[in-house]
Amino acid sequence: MDKIEIIKELNRFPYSKDNYWLLTGGAMVLYGIKEQTSDIDLGCKKKMADELERDGYLFNLSESGNRHFKYGDCIEVFENWLNDTVTLIEDVPIITIAGLIEMKEELGRAKDYKDIALIKEYLR
Repeated sequence: MDKIEIIKELNRFPYSKDNYWLLTGGAMVLYGIKEQTSDIDLGCKKKMADELERDGYLFNLSESGNRHFKYGDCIEVFENWLNDTVTLIEDVPIITIAGLIEMKEELGRAKDYKDIALIKEYLR
């Protein structure tokens, strides 16, 4: 998914932008760090997780007890997954670059370290 596709998908997403924020690869695309991502990962507040559950979306619980939802074919929603403040890009709530780096470091997968290198290159 490119930037335009992500924005279109989020404009169709029926939940309040006050209760979610864009994370990981989608955030990198909106910042212009990379061109594409395979899906959209969102962090959300408890209020939105409650709404998703009430609307019948199935979820798994993380080790910390937070809910993880699959919404449609391309959106995953993670309750309380945020390491930083949120900013807006093209009216999309998005984790800041500092928070994105912290999140990628926490995940610690090979692809996350590659993403961190891309982010640092972008910042230069």
